[in-house]
Amino acid sequence: MRQSAAGSEETDTKKINFKVLSGYLIPFSLGLFFWLLPAPEGLDDLGWHMLIIFLSTLLGVMLAPAPMSAVTLVGLTVLGLTGTLSIKEALSGYGDPVTWLSVLAFFISHGFIKTGLGMRIAYCFMRILGRRTLTLAYGLTLTDLLLAPAMPSITARAGAVVHPIMKSIAHIYDSHPGPTANRLGRFLTLVVFHGNAITSGMFLTAMAGNPMILSLAGSQGIEITWGSWALAAIVPGIISLIIMPLALYKLVPPEMTKTPGAVSLAKEKLAQLGPLKRDEWIMLVTFIVLLLLWVFGSGFGVVPTLVAMLGVSLLILTGVLDWQDVIGNKGAWDTMIWFGAFITMAHYLSVYGVVQFTCDHVGGLFSGFSASMTLLMLCVIYYLFHYFFAAATAQISAMYTSFLLIILAAGISPLGGALMLAFMSSLCGVITHYGNGPAPILFGAGYVSLGCWWFAGIIMSLLYLSIWLGPGILWLEWLGYL
Repeated sequence: MRQSAAGSEETDTKKINFKVLSGYLIPFSLGLFFWLLPAPEGLDDLGWHMLIIFLSTLLGVMLAPAPMSAVTLVGLTVLGLTGTLSIKEALSGYGDPVTWLSVLAFFISHGFIKTGLGMRIAYCFMRILGRRTLTLAYGLTLTDLLLAPAMPSITARAGAVVHPIMKSIAHIYDSHPGPTANRLGRFLTLVVFHGNAITSGMFLTAMAGNPMILSLAGSQGIEITWGSWALAAIVPGIISLIIMPLALYKLVPPEMTKTPGAVSLAKEKLAQLGPLKRDEWIMLVTFIVLLLLWVFGSGFGVVPTLVAMLGVSLLILTGVLDWQDVIGNKGAWDTMIWFGAFITMAHYLSVYGVVQFTCDHVGGLFSGFSASMTLLMLCVIYYLFHYFFAAATAQISAMYTSFLLIILAAGISPLGGALMLAFMSSLCGVITHYGNGPAPILFGAGYVSLGCWWFAGIIMSLLYLSIWLGPGILWLEWLGYL
């Protein structure tokens, strides 16, 4: 029996390894096929090879034979082995300040979870707004909004803070996956998911891919600050957050409209937490200092990465975080590996002329259209292309720079065009159940059927596009960004 079990386990391991290997085989085979072809006119061999390795890596990320960081590390290795980049060039993305901004922000977000301040904030909103289902939805949304500037991990924000509270409330009212999901859980799940996507686009530090946008736009000479990003997003973002729960309330109406039990739960949890503890006070003060420096620090020559370093240093010096919290944060270091790899590839795609080559060939499709119409069409196309991606960062790496160059060639203001594409990069995550980190967690909870999830994604996408490409563009024009 034991031998049989061992043999079965060995067979399962072989199957898993075969699955992983086959996932690598497709991008490798396609990459090898195109590698043997001559470079197209307008690209030299280095540019052609750079493009092939980048697209093969991106295909590997989409097929997911292994975690994204593992796939991108293989891509960097191939760049070095083929001589497309030197080893120093291949690793250059890990020295980029933007890469470190993303990593440091993960440590700051861990402080919210470790100290319990994130949960306390959520329960405070619930105590104030939790008597009715609709106001409870606003409370969950406000929690995400308040945490977003310091929590770039949208999975941690939605999955580790907001979703557990939402699930507890649903259970109080006997709303579980299945026949009772429509009682409360379905509506609140969609609110948490859509609210998270909106807030992710409102701040530079609210989503791991946003700093990458900062770097890609910077490579085209476009300077985006933390403050300019937040100011540009504040009006369409607030409008979206106000309308979203109302729209979902009509689209997927919950059977329960009053939830007084949520208030009782919040009071009970807050009583258990007691008064603000020392570490929570330090976390709160540090968070306020970070926000002030991110908004106003550029005027004093303090860049966002240095601000994040200051925040993490303060949390370590005060004992809120210990060194094990830093070195044991797998999400941060995992992000660093794939983030640095994509920064490297994006940089050399530009250096080797690949981005300009793509822009020249694709940009002709929009000739004859006005600048404003080109911006609208590109934003919609970029948004809908997310159906083919399982992560915002993968789409940003693959498409952002090319679309930005087309926007610039059309005569659209650089800052406004760069920001509009940035906002689309977060919002588009709502269209599928696999489009960003929180999606599989929230969909996997079982409250929302696949058909309902996609239907809500399509309808709400029309709403978001009308807001961000309507009042959002008018707001950017008023600011002088467009």
